[in-house]
Amino acid sequence: MQNDISLSRRGFAASLAAAVAAFALPRPALALTAEAAKGLVDKTVADIQGIINSGRSESAMLKDFEKLFARYADVPTIARSVLGTAARSATKAQLSAYTSAFQGYISRKYGRRFREFEGGRIEVAEARAVKSYYEVISTAKLKGQAPFEVRWHVSDKSGKSLFFNIIIEGVNMLASERTEMGALLDQRKGDLDRLIADLRTL
Repeated sequence: MQNDISLSRRGFAASLAAAVAAFALPRPALALTAEAAKGLVDKTVADIQGIINSGRSESAMLKDFEKLFARYADVPTIARSVLGTAARSATKAQLSAYTSAFQGYISRKYGRRFREFEGGRIEVAEARAVKSYYEVISTAKLKGQAPFEVRWHVSDKSGKSLFFNIIIEGVNMLASERTEMGALLDQRKGDLDRLIADLRTL
């Protein structure tokens, strides 16, 4: 009887340990859905339009665009992709400084582009699965211009839903910025530190 009790206790303890271990293991993130991807872009668009219609100065608006970019975009992934092969040889400190400088640079650049939407609107239509991410299709309707598409690529690989690319009128942000960043780095003879310093002023 005593042995049976002892075995039962050991069995119970083993089961409890297994249950605790199972709950302690990292759980996979919930899979991204079309609804979640569209919801992210809906929020992004609403915030963009809120900034545009705020009536604030350009410098204040560009700061707001940087906050928006940091909130809704996968900045580290975009920054590394745009830097290309140079990212592999960069130190952690350089990569961190570059990512920060790139965030400001890209926010100012696209913030000025989004200012063209003043008085217009962006309508989010649908999201569709493309390989391992979702593409959210929206239409920009500006005053005095024909409507045009803005496509957003959304992924949750970073642990939460974020956009990592924008295609405006067929112009792919990642592709065009990768070409431009490569040219900027070449002009500085591959000196990443010089590029980082200059991105802060562009």
